Amino acid sequence: MLTEVSFTSTNTIYYRPFKRSIHSRNKSYPNFKNEFGHFEGDTIVGKNHKSCVITLVERVSKAIITLKPENRTAKAIENRLNSWLDQIPKHLVKSITFDCGKEFSNWKSVCNKHDISIFFADPGCPSQRGLNENSNGLLRKDGLPKQTDFRLKSETDIVSVASYRNNIPRKSLNYKTPLEEFMNLVYSV
Repeated sequence: MLTEVSFTSTNTIYYRPFKRSIHSRNKSYPNFKNEFGHFEGDTIVGKNHKSCVITLVERVSKAIITLKPENRTAKAIENRLNSWLDQIPKHLVKSITFDCGKEFSNWKSVCNKHDISIFFADPGCPSQRGLNENSNGLLRKDGLPKQTDFRLKSETDIVSVASYRNNIPRKSLNYKTPLEEFMNLVYSV
């Protein structure tokens, strides 16, 4: 099913399959920039495009969460997101904004099962999820380089890279760590 024209660029018309646009996020959550519980998500692809790591970044605390799916299929991504969301309190995640990758094509089942809103950035606009893109670059620098075969890494190894990054104080958080800020916000909700 195709929606109406999404946007135009240099006289080219792009059609998008039915997905919730990032532009409707602003209507659904007018205070999302300052409200805890809104995540940006993506995948870091491993060697030969055979494996990946799901990355989620909470916008206010800047806390990074890494998840290791079995493989890069939409079903594996859905299963890993569902298992993570099953383990955390229901009120912690209000929305997730992904890119338009096919690995997130099972978004409706995740959305319905956990009663969260899932939105998608415009194609070719990684800056709409800039915090996640920046975090992915930091994770690659800190221990998940491009030629890594994530099938050979344990989830503990992958989580330890995010944990390292979550324990570095940030000026934008008044020199608190993302983990400290995340925990403060969890207990205040």
